[in-house]
Amino acid sequence: MRSSTLLAVLAWLPAAALAQTPPAAPLTALTVEKIMRDPAQWIGNSPSNIGWSEDGKRIYFLWNPEKARRDSLYSTAASGGAIRKVSVAEQRSLPTTAGDYDPKYTRKVYEKDGDIFLLDLKTTKARRVTRTTERESDPAFALQGQLISYTRGGNLFTWDPATGETVQRTDFRRGSRPGNGQPTDKAEKFLRAQQLALFDVIRQRDQDQKARQRLQKALARLNPKAIWLGQQTVQNLQLSPDGRFVTYRLAQEPAAEKIAVVPSFVTASGFTEDLSTRTKVGAPQTAYELGIYDIGRDTTFVLGYKELEGLDQQPAYRKEYALPAKAPAADATDKAAPPRKDKPATELRRVEPYGPYWSENGQRAFLVIRSSDNKDRWIVSLDPTTQKISLLDRQRDEAWINGPGIGYGPGNVGWLPDNQRIWFQSEESGYSHLYTVDVTNGQKKALTSGNFEVQKAQLSRDKKLWYLTANKTHPGEQHFYRMPVDGGPLTQITSMPGASEVTLSPDEKTLAVRYSYTNKPWELYVMPNKPGAKARQITNSLTEEFKSYPWRDPEIITIKARDGADVYARLYRPAKAEAQGPAVIFVHGAGYLQNAHKWWSQYSREYMFHNLLVDKGYTVLDIDYRGSAGYGRAVRTGIYRYMGGKDLTDQVDGAKLLAEKYGVSPQRIGIYGGSYGGFITLMAMFTQPDVFKAGAALRSVTDWAHYNHGYTDNILNSPYNDSIAYARSSPIYYAEGLKGALLMCHGMVDTNVHFQDIVRLSQRLIELHKENWELAVYPVEDHGFVEPASWTDEYKRILKLFETNLRPGATNASGSSSGGN
Repeated sequence: MRSSTLLAVLAWLPAAALAQTPPAAPLTALTVEKIMRDPAQWIGNSPSNIGWSEDGKRIYFLWNPEKARRDSLYSTAASGGAIRKVSVAEQRSLPTTAGDYDPKYTRKVYEKDGDIFLLDLKTTKARRVTRTTERESDPAFALQGQLISYTRGGNLFTWDPATGETVQRTDFRRGSRPGNGQPTDKAEKFLRAQQLALFDVIRQRDQDQKARQRLQKALARLNPKAIWLGQQTVQNLQLSPDGRFVTYRLAQEPAAEKIAVVPSFVTASGFTEDLSTRTKVGAPQTAYELGIYDIGRDTTFVLGYKELEGLDQQPAYRKEYALPAKAPAADATDKAAPPRKDKPATELRRVEPYGPYWSENGQRAFLVIRSSDNKDRWIVSLDPTTQKISLLDRQRDEAWINGPGIGYGPGNVGWLPDNQRIWFQSEESGYSHLYTVDVTNGQKKALTSGNFEVQKAQLSRDKKLWYLTANKTHPGEQHFYRMPVDGGPLTQITSMPGASEVTLSPDEKTLAVRYSYTNKPWELYVMPNKPGAKARQITNSLTEEFKSYPWRDPEIITIKARDGADVYARLYRPAKAEAQGPAVIFVHGAGYLQNAHKWWSQYSREYMFHNLLVDKGYTVLDIDYRGSAGYGRAVRTGIYRYMGGKDLTDQVDGAKLLAEKYGVSPQRIGIYGGSYGGFITLMAMFTQPDVFKAGAALRSVTDWAHYNHGYTDNILNSPYNDSIAYARSSPIYYAEGLKGALLMCHGMVDTNVHFQDIVRLSQRLIELHKENWELAVYPVEDHGFVEPASWTDEYKRILKLFETNLRPGATNASGSSSGGN
C-alpha cells in the first residue's frame, strides 16, 4: 500500500469513530454478538473502590457513566444527593485511602506520589514531611505517636513533627563488609612484624593510622551501625515503640532459574517479542529471615526457629515414598549394592516470618510464621531483647493453610485493647472463625462459631465492637454484622438478599454499601449503621438496553455427591423444557472461587451466555465443586493431591441429577469452562467420555508440572517430591480417553497458563490419532480476554459446538435456525 493511501485510511478512522450511534433497541433476543460487546458500553459500569473522606462528609468511588475508556473518580455527599465528577485539582489535594492513624485517630500519615504527608483529621490540613526525588514509603507513627517513620532507599528514617528533625535509623548496605587491611596469612604477619621492628617511619605511620581509626570509630557511634546485607534485600523495616530495636525481614533470592518465555507475535514493532513470565512449580523460592538491630547494644541478630514446635514434622504424603522398614538383602555377588536407610534424616523446614506486631502500649510483640510448604502457621510471642519466641497458636493442615482472613500471608491479626490478647482468624473448627489468645497464659477462645465463614473482621475505632462480614444466613449470601469485642451474638445490619460490601464512615454511623443480586449488577447504596435500616440507592449504572431483557434469577440447589457431601449449584431451566433435552454444565475458574451464590457473578459474560442457552432450550448447571470458596476447609482442600478427583466427580454427579430429576437426556450433556474450568473440562472429556458428549476447554491447564509454584505447590506439593499427585491430576496423561467433540481455545500471549500448555496437549492428541478436536487461538489475548471480537469468536464456537453435538439433526451448526448466535 502506498503511503498516500495509508494516510487517507488513517485520516478516515477518527471520523468513523466519532460517528453518532443511534439509541439501542430493546434487547428482545440474545445473540453472542450482543452479549459479548464491551460491558462498559452496553451494560453500564458499576461503582468500585468505595471510600470516605476523612471528615466523613463525602463518599468517593470509581465509576464510568460516560462510557469512557477508563473509570474516573466521583463523589457524593454522605446524605446522598447529586453525584459529581472529581476534578484533577481536587484529586491532587485528597489524601490516599491507605495510611496509618495515631491511636486516638486525630492524625493520619500517608504516602502520595513518593512523598510523605501528615494529615490533621480535625482541621483536614496536610503537612508535607518529605519532598525528594527518591521515593519514601511505608509511613507509620512511631514512639507512641511522637515520631513519623518511613523508608527511603532501603533504610529507616524518622521525622519529629515538633522539631522537624529527620534521623536516619539504619544503614543497610549491599555486599560484604570490607576488611581492615590487616594481614591474615602467617607469612604476611611475620613480614609485617619485621617491618615494624626495623623501621621507625613505618612504626610511626602505623600508630597514626590506628589513631585515626579510633577517632573515626568514636564519631561513627553517632550514626547507625552499618549492616552489610551480602546479596540479601531488606523489607518491612520497623522501629519498636520504645525506639530500642529496628526489626526487618531479609530476603535471599534463589540462584537464577530458567524463566518461561511467551512469544508475542502481533506487535507494534512488527517483530516477534518475547515476554519473560515466571518459573515453573518446584523451582527454588525466596528464603526469608527476621533480623533484629539492637540500637542500644549496636548489635544485630537473626532470629532462630529451631525450637519451634513441629518444625521438623514432615507431611503425611511423604510416607507413600518412604523406603520399606527393612530392605531386602542384597545378592551376595552384588558387591556394588548401595546401603539402604530405614529412615530419612530429619530436616527442618524453611519458614517465612511476618511482623512483629506491637501492642498499643508497646510492651509486647508477636510474629506470624508460616512454613515454606504452607502446612503450618505459628503465632508466637517475641522478646527482642533475648531473641526468644514462645508458641501461642499452631494451625497444622496436611493439605495447606488458607481460608478467609488467613490467605497465604500473615492473615487478619491484631491486638485487643487490653494489650494482652491477640486476635486472629483460623480454620481450626473447619470454618474460618475469629479467635483470641492471651499472651500471658496461652488461653485461647473462639469468638465466633458455626458452619459458616467469617470473611472479613475489623475492630471498631473505640475497640468495643467487632464488625464482620459473614455468610451466616446462607453460603451464597454475604451480610454485615456487629458483635461485642469479647464475643457474643452476631447482630445482622444489612438485610438485602445477595451480597453487601460495606465501607464504614469514619464516625461509624453510616455505611456505604456496594450491593448486588444474582441478576442485578453492583450499585452504591447508603444506610444508617442500624439493624433493619433502609438502604438508599445512590448510583444507577445500567443502560436501558440491558434492563430491557428479563435476566434470570437461577435456582440455588444442592447436589448430593457420591460421598454424601452437599454440593451447591446454580440451575437455569427453560420455561418449557424439552423432554430429554440438552444440558450444559459450566465449571468456574480459579478453583478456590464461589459462583453458586446470590450476587452478580464475576463471570458476567458466562451468566449472559447461560441465559442465551436457556432461551434455546438448554438446561444449565453451574456447580461450586470441591475446591470452591465459601464452604469451609473440607470443601476448600477437597482437591488436595488429586485435582480432577472430587472436583470432577461433582460434575458427574451433577450430570446424573440433571438426567434423573430435570428431564435431561444423559446422551446430550456438554461441559465447558475456563482456566481451572478448562482443566476440569479436559479431565471430563478424557476420563468421563460416556458422560459428556461435547466440551469446550478455555485457557486450560493441561499439565500441572508446568504451572506456577505459588498455586500448585500447595495443592499437589512439588513434582519431584509427589509425582503421583501430578500424574493423576494432569489431563495430558489421559488424552487417549477422548471420545466426544472437544473445542480448545487459548490466548497466545497468556502469561498465566502459557500457550505452550495447549500446544503440548495438541501434539499429544496428534500422536494419539484423535480427530474429534479443534484448537482456536487468539494472537493478542492474555489469560483474561479483553477484546470483544475475541469473546465473540470464542463463544460463537462454543455455541456451535453444543448446537452441533447436543442437538442431533440440527439444520444449522451455527445455531441460526434457533434464533441466531
